[in-house]
Amino acid sequence: MIHQCPFFFAVRRMLLTLSLVVALLLLAGCGTGAVLGEVSLSAASFAPTETSAPLTISYAIGRQAQVDIYLLAADGTRYDLRRDEVRPAHREAYVLRFDGTVPTNDPMILRRMLPPGDYQVVVAATAADDQQAERRLPLTIAGSEIPLPAIENLLVAPEVISPNADAIDDVAEFTYRLPITATVDIAITTPTGEVVPVVTREQEGPFEQHHVWNGKRPNGSLLPAGVYTYTVRAEDLYGNVVQRQGNIGLEDVGHPEARIVSARIAPQRVMLGSVITVTVRVRNTGEVPIRTYGPASGYEFSTNEVFSSVEDGRFAAQAGGFWRVGVDWDANSGGGALRYPFRWALSERPPEDWTVPGVEDFLMPGEEVEIVGRVQILRRETRMGFYVGLIQDGVGFFQDRTARTIIEVGF
Repeated sequence: MIHQCPFFFAVRRMLLTLSLVVALLLLAGCGTGAVLGEVSLSAASFAPTETSAPLTISYAIGRQAQVDIYLLAADGTRYDLRRDEVRPAHREAYVLRFDGTVPTNDPMILRRMLPPGDYQVVVAATAADDQQAERRLPLTIAGSEIPLPAIENLLVAPEVISPNADAIDDVAEFTYRLPITATVDIAITTPTGEVVPVVTREQEGPFEQHHVWNGKRPNGSLLPAGVYTYTVRAEDLYGNVVQRQGNIGLEDVGHPEARIVSARIAPQRVMLGSVITVTVRVRNTGEVPIRTYGPASGYEFSTNEVFSSVEDGRFAAQAGGFWRVGVDWDANSGGGALRYPFRWALSERPPEDWTVPGVEDFLMPGEEVEIVGRVQILRRETRMGFYVGLIQDGVGFFQDRTARTIIEVGF
């Protein structure tokens, strides 16, 4: 066994004690120095419109303190850069980078560049024991005065939208004019503080501008009905930031949805020139009304006709929003708009009783209707495979090739 002498242990204890004392002294030194040490500027004159490099304001903090940094104009106006910011003691100086702009109390002007002139840079610190210190340094802001950007002729319309794919006020349009090139943000803020971006950091030139919002978040989910705040913000090359705000409402929000409950095509054996009858029940399974238009239930087509050509084309497909039930057959060579050539309104009511008489009607949430359509067989085909579908004009076929039925034709 190796024995260590008492002298070795004594030296080790002495070194540990000395290290602890030095560490405590260092910590104490960090916390009991001057509240505010040296303050310096990277330059006494600063021309923010002529340089991309910011002015730096360096300041040393010897004890934890609340710090104010601001500029005083010749007329006594104060422009805050930092207000009541807590700064712990630090061996190295803190650095604030100043680009020439300051926040304002005007809700429409978030930041603006200070005009040329003579200022005082003030750094003030207050320690926990209320000991205060302040340093002031002169600063000249040189260069030319830059006009603020502007958001001119802003119009958001309609003020209330109903994003439910019925093609009536589904979207809001933002139109405005920029007098200078600026970086633009448009956002919607909910009552809970959620911010929904519409346009993000988009550089736009001095032209008329146009953007559309459909009531959705970026992930495609709809915001619920309510009143929201929109913000249009523009920032120029020099850091001036202006904004305009207003309210936009959402109502009747939802995705349209309907289902064919049942469908029957009869009779299954006919002679050429005879008529088959299609009976379809459709239910609105969604949470929003569904728009529909003719031909009305009971209308009779021939296999030589198509919905868009009858009655002088008044029932031609319209841009999204309108739903109808349709019938097609296997040998129909038409694609796209020629699919489902026979279409009827999702309404049991005669056209004169529609919501807009003779023009359009609505299938309300939970409502179920029975539509009857007739087709005269004039095509010389011995076997015709007919089927039923649910169509939203300009969007697609929400149910396709259902209730397929073989009709045998004699001639």
